[in-house]
Amino acid sequence: MHHAGANAGSPVMTDRLENRDPSLYNEDLAPIPKSARKWGAFEIFNVWANDVQSLFGYTLAASLFISYGLNGWSVFLAILIAGFFVMWLVNLMGRPSVEHGIPFPVMARVSMGVRGANFPAMVRGIVAIFWYGAQTYFASTAVAMLLFSLFGGSADSGGMLLGMNTLSWIAFIIVWSFQVVLFWRGIDWISRFLNFAGPFVYIVMLILAGLIWLEAGSDLLPQLGTIFQGMGDYEGSSVAAFFAVVGTMIAYFAAVVINYGDFSRFVASERQMKRGNFYGLPLNIAFFSLIALIVTAGTAVVFGETVTNPTEMVERVDSLPLTIIAALMFFAATVGINLVANFIPPAYDLANLAPSRIDFRVGGAITSVCGFIIGGLWVSTISQIGIFGFVNTLGAILAPVYGIMIADYYLVKSQSIDLNALFSSDETGQYFYDNGWNRRAMMAFAIAGVFSICTVWVPALESLSGFSWVIGALLGA
Repeated sequence: MHHAGANAGSPVMTDRLENRDPSLYNEDLAPIPKSARKWGAFEIFNVWANDVQSLFGYTLAASLFISYGLNGWSVFLAILIAGFFVMWLVNLMGRPSVEHGIPFPVMARVSMGVRGANFPAMVRGIVAIFWYGAQTYFASTAVAMLLFSLFGGSADSGGMLLGMNTLSWIAFIIVWSFQVVLFWRGIDWISRFLNFAGPFVYIVMLILAGLIWLEAGSDLLPQLGTIFQGMGDYEGSSVAAFFAVVGTMIAYFAAVVINYGDFSRFVASERQMKRGNFYGLPLNIAFFSLIALIVTAGTAVVFGETVTNPTEMVERVDSLPLTIIAALMFFAATVGINLVANFIPPAYDLANLAPSRIDFRVGGAITSVCGFIIGGLWVSTISQIGIFGFVNTLGAILAPVYGIMIADYYLVKSQSIDLNALFSSDETGQYFYDNGWNRRAMMAFAIAGVFSICTVWVPALESLSGFSWVIGALLGA
């Protein structure tokens, strides 16, 4: 497959683009014509289903119920509000890409300049590659769990290399290789895998929730609301805690929100995109969080303590058939999010740097190699940083870019885009600005970005940390 468009070798709108500069154009970045777009609401739903249903997504949702000492239902409501808010954000970001069939880095040229767009694209690419390695490691823990249950041993036994033993490394290499094979097959195969993984994960999650519920018995439902009250060491008021949950959930999606155009460009119509976003965000998040709520509360009843890590839960239940099914599910779920959030974006972002030399495949290969190194160092080094600060910092850096792009497209450019100028380095072109860079956008980014990062690391601003993304986006705008 030479081209990562909606379908291999689909006709691109080359006839409509004049004065193309090879340093700004290749077939993967070119607009996809409406006739060649095959995605509908189901595919978009599965983009979100895979984004939510990772091991990390589950642990995050389960932790939110515990960390803030709130009533379980109020946490559930906060998560639901975040879902609607993220839906609104992606509908705004997705529209120009549905309209013109262009990916995020090309869309960024409108506000940042034809050269300046490389800056946000590169930031997004680095964030994604980092997560790609981390999620590859998370997925490998599921495969490792399967290997340990079949061959004996545990993650702590035997000789260690960088904090992982031989079976853990074998699991890591299996997952890494599987992802490489998938991306090499192209976007159609990736799309097929996502359409399988989304529904499959739900079925197994429901079975797990059912088993825990049976075990916990009739005490479970009355306790769902009150079970987590008084837990957690959050200092602030319950209102502040409520908003912190909303903010953390928004930050979790922040990375995909910004480059949502990478997916919406494959969708046949804006209506299909909006339907997919509605099913995939508020409804999907609500349902998934409800399962997380039931299971987490169930573990408190059954094990006498809350267990937020699904792998640990399955290890405690200690049944081989359950372990095998669960391992497959965790694997499918985590590879799914990895392809959506962390693989497709940097493949385009890297292609944008040097389109004549880097296409979707080469960008993917670079991502895979860097991801291997990051995933391999995850246990020994990278995971020591602390995960919430990590999510929020990366989200914060990207937030102003979202605000700048949205304000520019809807308010400054009044939703009109000159496609030719996006691929042209003509000095009189609309998006050439100062030598290819829009200085005003860069200034806005610099000022807003400093604030965003401070909210995560400056203790005095700590109360805002969940909202760093939203404030950064507003400042950028």
